[in-house]
Amino acid sequence: MAWYSRLFTAHDEDAGLTADQQQAVAAWHELPAADLKRSHYRTRYVVVDVETTACGARADRLLSLGALAVTDGMIDFSDALEVHLAEPLADTEYTTITEAQTSACLMPPSDALIAFLHFAGKAPLIAFHASLVSRVVEGALAEHLGFALRQPWIDLAWVMSDLFRDGPGDAATSLDKWLAHFDIESIQRHHVVSDAYVAAKLVQMTIARAARKGFVSPAGLLELEKARRHLHQSG
Repeated sequence: MAWYSRLFTAHDEDAGLTADQQQAVAAWHELPAADLKRSHYRTRYVVVDVETTACGARADRLLSLGALAVTDGMIDFSDALEVHLAEPLADTEYTTITEAQTSACLMPPSDALIAFLHFAGKAPLIAFHASLVSRVVEGALAEHLGFALRQPWIDLAWVMSDLFRDGPGDAATSLDKWLAHFDIESIQRHHVVSDAYVAAKLVQMTIARAARKGFVSPAGLLELEKARRHLHQSG
């Protein structure tokens, strides 16, 4: 098994993973990176939503994660993931069991995050207010799996605020306002998979509008987001 140990840094080796878990993470590392210049309609996007807890020094710890694929422009309901992370009972300082978690199967954090890696592969990741989502997910990966995720995140809020100038506001506008603007109903608001679903509906609208404006690929969306952020910072 020495072949995969070279993929991990010294910090990775301290993550306390079993041999099977290390193999699973190593297999993910070996996957080829996504081609970000492929058309939206030849790309698998993974839309991510999270539930967190914010309690003192342990703020924004990942509790639950939902993800849904938008493949070739279509939402695939069979290509979805929902995981809930079990925290040590002794960590009552910050542990909060939510209603969603009480009815779900809690998984050890390492297993839950490996399940997410297996689901996402190397696909471009999209989230509404991705700076928060990516920070929480990447923090959990660093803590429990011992490595930094170097994968592109596309912030739907920034991209939409540029593409839909007639929309309800700028990148700080809430998801609820965007859903109301486009008359999109949520199955169960503030549930990770349901919120990933409504975000996926917005992704479909976004890539269609982006393609008409010449931003035909994930790289185009990243370029659009970068330009929008730069405009905001210099304004």
